[in-house]
Amino acid sequence: MAGVTDRPFRQLCKELGAGYAVSEMAASNPKLWETEKSTRRTNHEGEMEPKAVQIAGADPQMLADCARHNVDKGAQIIDINMGCPVKKVCNAWCGSALLQHEDLVGQILDAVVGAVDVPVTLKFRTGWDRANKNALNIARMAEAAGIQMLTLHGRTRADGYKGDAEYETIAAVKAAVNIPVVANGDITTPEKARYVLEATGADAIMIGRAAQGRPWIFREIAHFLDTGEHLPAPLISEVRELMDAHLKAHYAFYGDYLGVRTARKHIGWYVQDLVGGEDFRQQMNLLTDCDEQLAAVSSFFDHMAGERLQYRPFEEKLAA
Repeated sequence: MAGVTDRPFRQLCKELGAGYAVSEMAASNPKLWETEKSTRRTNHEGEMEPKAVQIAGADPQMLADCARHNVDKGAQIIDINMGCPVKKVCNAWCGSALLQHEDLVGQILDAVVGAVDVPVTLKFRTGWDRANKNALNIARMAEAAGIQMLTLHGRTRADGYKGDAEYETIAAVKAAVNIPVVANGDITTPEKARYVLEATGADAIMIGRAAQGRPWIFREIAHFLDTGEHLPAPLISEVRELMDAHLKAHYAFYGDYLGVRTARKHIGWYVQDLVGGEDFRQQMNLLTDCDEQLAAVSSFFDHMAGERLQYRPFEEKLAA
């Protein structure tokens, strides 16, 4: 979710029912701490609490120093990334590549937990590949080191995002430890959220890709879990209002040049289920001015006021 879960998007998700949101990965290398990208990724000014920063790296001392640095900047929770499957991250022996080296995992966990006085959590996968699944070992090590919550994506690094998430491994981890476990992977509907909670015994669920262009999924899931009933899909007019507020916050956060360009993906996700959405997305890629982009979005929605959003199945979107 790098490039997606920036502060404006996290704030929107929290306003729409997410109980917790974690920053994009912050690099542990101190040479990168003060770069424009890194300072933006760890900017939590005005954000709803709790403020959680995810750190990534492979050197225990660097990660410990990075954790202290971010706590000094206002982080209330530190999350260690051992789940990212992206090649450039794994090639640097970060993210899920660390799962191949349990000794190093242990050193990192001990170093970071010992470095700060705020809760430290861990995001990880079920293993490096199907022949080398070690989630149970990692979970027990984490609990022993003082990690206070685990978030487990139900795939190995080799799986990437293909195939079905293996919820049985999440269930086994939950049964093996006494700290909260969050289930992650393929949770795209309220019904799937309930199923995963029941199948794994997890304490909570984490939503990733399914929130892209649908940040109201959090209130939909919360309502369904509380009542067993579905909220109506949002009116197009509400989607328009949410987009307008999101885009304005996005431009303010990134500035005009980056703002108009990085907003394109969000706009594309918002309109992908609407008639004419794909053509409109391509039009957005040609605009280089924030006011023009905002006006184009407003014009796109003018003829749809009063309608409700029609969802396309998440799996169908991936296939497309």
